[in-house]
Amino acid sequence: MRSGKPESSPVVKLLRNFVLVLTVVMFGSIVLNFRTEESPTETALMDEAVLSTKLKGVFIRNEEPVTYSGNGVLSYNVNDSGKVGMGTVIAQVYPDDTQIAINSEIERLQRKLDILKKIQNPGTLESAQPGSLSESIEENYRSLVYARDMKDYASLEDIVENILIQMSTYQIITDEVENFDGQVSDINIKLDELKKESVKPAETITSSKPAYFVSYCDGYEDIFSIDKLPSVTISMLNDAVDEKSKEKNIVGKLIDGYHWYLAGVIDNSHHSYNVGDNVKLRFESSADTFDAQITEIRDEGDTAESIIIAECSQFNYDLVQHRTENAEIIKGVYSGLKIPREAIRFADVVEVQEDEDGNEVSSVTNYKGVYISKGEQVVFKKIDVIYEGGNYVLSAVHDDDASYLALYDDIMIEGVDSNGE
Repeated sequence: MRSGKPESSPVVKLLRNFVLVLTVVMFGSIVLNFRTEESPTETALMDEAVLSTKLKGVFIRNEEPVTYSGNGVLSYNVNDSGKVGMGTVIAQVYPDDTQIAINSEIERLQRKLDILKKIQNPGTLESAQPGSLSESIEENYRSLVYARDMKDYASLEDIVENILIQMSTYQIITDEVENFDGQVSDINIKLDELKKESVKPAETITSSKPAYFVSYCDGYEDIFSIDKLPSVTISMLNDAVDEKSKEKNIVGKLIDGYHWYLAGVIDNSHHSYNVGDNVKLRFESSADTFDAQITEIRDEGDTAESIIIAECSQFNYDLVQHRTENAEIIKGVYSGLKIPREAIRFADVVEVQEDEDGNEVSSVTNYKGVYISKGEQVVFKKIDVIYEGGNYVLSAVHDDDASYLALYDDIMIEGVDSNGE
């Protein structure tokens, strides 16, 4: 009879080994899960960012001051930003404000008289039909709303006049009123009285060339002209103020064409803006944006203070009311996968390509990217940065390339080094 420990059966040994392997797997899983818990992740989601810079903008234009004797008061014939030709009457000078008020009333009554004459024109009344007039009124009303929405104020007055003529004509042909003879007579009597009180202007100021007119000067007309752009300095731009001249002999100024520049000082140390970039300009005084192109960026030894100059060819009333204005240069709107800056790593990636002979050639390239958690694996994914924010970047989406970060990937923020460990 044998003595000692009994020998285990094969079945017992198999069970014992299975339990041992299971224990090792469970332990490894616990360690991996522990590591994952210690490594926070963030899901890659789409986000949008606007690359723009706010600055004090200084308008650079070719301008020519228009003056007069300074005696008397000015009555303007041209609105601000109005276009004038050579010889166009810009303003007239009268002894006092009374004459301006008389002339304004004469102009208003004469316009009203002209409208009444159009309404009562026999040819207009004979050809007018209620149905067609009604359609024309509706069409003009739509034009009125459109002009208002588009801020086309120059067209509004003419559209309102057309509606008034059509509605009054409609009243006559539908026998709501007989005529407007009484009103015409009253207006003529009033006009005769006013014309007796009016006097001729002491001075008449005309335009010396085709241009746009603005009814103020600020003293920078010669300093901030287009031909002097190369000599503009940072201190000149910083010191510029938006104040209108109080000189008594100023009528305003003529602006050559609709071509102008905006200059300002920005921090371009990250080279966010480059010469040739197409941008949009937005101003505090206007809800519109204006297309422009950067023509020059220069500094005086410190890239944190660079002069930026943008060229624009759009022109309206808002753009000529100031010399300086709070502005915003908008380079673009970017959409991409948002990535925390702290998650960015660099890694060597082996890439295989075919040469001219069809042979596979391996190369190693160091890429910027992130590590993602994919099941129980840690995988490096490349990123294509299109925008850099303060603590994050946006990466372009490459749906056709699995080596790049994809939507809904779990980005590992911490717990991995450059080797993915």
